[in-house]
Amino acid sequence: MATAERRDPYRSFNFQVEIDGVPVGAFSEVTGLTAEGDAVDYREGTDVQSNVRKLPGLRKYTNLTLKRGYTQDKALWRWHQNIVNGAVDRRNVTIVLMNEARNPVLRWHAENAFVNKIEGPSLKASGNEVAMESVEIVHEGLTIDL
Repeated sequence: MATAERRDPYRSFNFQVEIDGVPVGAFSEVTGLTAEGDAVDYREGTDVQSNVRKLPGLRKYTNLTLKRGYTQDKALWRWHQNIVNGAVDRRNVTIVLMNEARNPVLRWHAENAFVNKIEGPSLKASGNEVAMESVEIVHEGLTIDL
């Protein structure tokens, strides 16, 4: 009797962030991998059914939030400053989930993205925490490699 291959779920801590295909820093958290849409109610006067039809409407994508400990890397702050200065600096962001052997298994692509918000650390003289930065990235589409 042949045994079935075990299919454990992937662990959420094995991931990497790429901007325009280049891996950037080590992030401790990524949230916002969400795509949704509005349903549109529609009914014609000649419809036999007494209920409305549901049609797909506009798609919406949640902003991505990336968090990491502060390092000497200021690339995200420079990207944010480009936007503040009026530059059209849109990039493609990819979140890569990896298996236990650190091989890529899933990729989410956020298209035409830019930094909308960047947040420095909370500083506390009596604290022992890592100084964290957070960046919110707006984008126009989320796809996954199938």
